[in-house]
Amino acid sequence: MYSKESVIINPSGLHARPAAEFVAEAKKYDAKIQIKRFDEKDAVNAKSIVMILSKAFAKGDVVQILADGNDEQVAVDSLVALINSGFSE
Repeated sequence: MYSKESVIINPSGLHARPAAEFVAEAKKYDAKIQIKRFDEKDAVNAKSIVMILSKAFAKGDVVQILADGNDEQVAVDSLVALINSGFSE
C-alpha cells in the first residue's frame, strides 16, 4: 500500500471534466486505487467517475490517494502530479 496527499487547487474542484481526466489516468494502472479527503475514513474507487463526483471534492480539500498493487507508486505519483497541475484550469 502506497499513499500520498495533495490539495485540490483548481477553482471548480473535481467537477466533471477534471474528474474524467483523473479517472482516465487512474485506469492506466493495474493497482487498486482509492481517493478520500484526508480527514475522512471512507475512500472511494478512483477509477469510477460516479464515485469521484459523489464526493464533491472542492478547491482547498486535502485528498489522500491510496494504491495497492504492482504499480502502486507510479500510479499515486502520477495522480498527485495531475492534481498538482490544477488540470490546466
